[in-house]
Amino acid sequence: MEKPKTIRWGIIGCGDVCEVKSAPAMQKIPGSSLVAVMRRNAEKAADYAQRHDVPKWYNDAQQLIDDPEVNAIYIATPPSSHAQYTAMAAAAGKPVYVEKPMARTFAECQQMIEVCQRHAVPLHVAYYRRSLPQFLQVKQWVEEGAIGDVRMVQIELFQSAQPAIVRGLDNNWRVDPEIAGGGFFYDLASHQLDYLDYLLGPITQANGFSDNQAGWYKAEDIVSANFRFESGVIGTGSWCFTVHESAVKEEARIIGEKGQITFHYFTSNKVKLESDGRVEEMDFDMPKHIQQPLIEKIVSDLQGSGASPSTGESAARTNWVIDQICK
Repeated sequence: MEKPKTIRWGIIGCGDVCEVKSAPAMQKIPGSSLVAVMRRNAEKAADYAQRHDVPKWYNDAQQLIDDPEVNAIYIATPPSSHAQYTAMAAAAGKPVYVEKPMARTFAECQQMIEVCQRHAVPLHVAYYRRSLPQFLQVKQWVEEGAIGDVRMVQIELFQSAQPAIVRGLDNNWRVDPEIAGGGFFYDLASHQLDYLDYLLGPITQANGFSDNQAGWYKAEDIVSANFRFESGVIGTGSWCFTVHESAVKEEARIIGEKGQITFHYFTSNKVKLESDGRVEEMDFDMPKHIQQPLIEKIVSDLQGSGASPSTGESAARTNWVIDQICK
């Protein structure tokens, strides 16, 4: 496939994630432009296009995909439609950038990978923490041996019934398994587990318990997991989305033979290294458009001048781990 000089994006599903996090960056990155958006609600599609200075809008996905000016597709819909829209874009020979989690199940991820391979189009996934500065700092500390050999990983995420880091419960597709695959665990832990894949390599064994204790929605609201990396590092995780405010907590630790690294995925941009008497804390500013660093790498990848750290293959591994934990 000939590498284009300019990536001209078309977006399927210009909802909340496209307001600040992702789509505006596509208009600011050199060699990238946003030329069309689609939403089934024509009025909302037109409104988005007008507010964000996007030349074209559609209320039909196939029409956007067939637009000759569009040469890359960003799928920003809920997970239940990711596989379908990926297949449509791949059949048109257009590279795909899809929101996370990549799909509802590992099987759907495999379908997406296969259809993109069959049509020889790239597939990228919006696990943008692989490109954010505080997570790159944690990776640097690990790779330079600041805590020696890594022994284990611990994740804790305890939130109340109306988590500050996600939308509320009313009409929220994130807690509808038919749309999201699961609940807040699928939405949030996917970020955590994907980054650990980037940091420490693939997880090859995983199991756990998941349940719906409070009964406030159909999806799981509590999960406990154990997992093992190919390298031999052991990981544990605990997630609960119905705790009292006094128990709210969000923290991750990488524990090594010489020390530990503490960081947060959602609630703070601070990272802390403790190792053989050395204590180092750093606080990072986030980009206004939080996906911009990753999208920059995807644009370079599509142009043939760089490489994206988040692909269909890497993202599918995260869905596999989630399937193992929640099955």
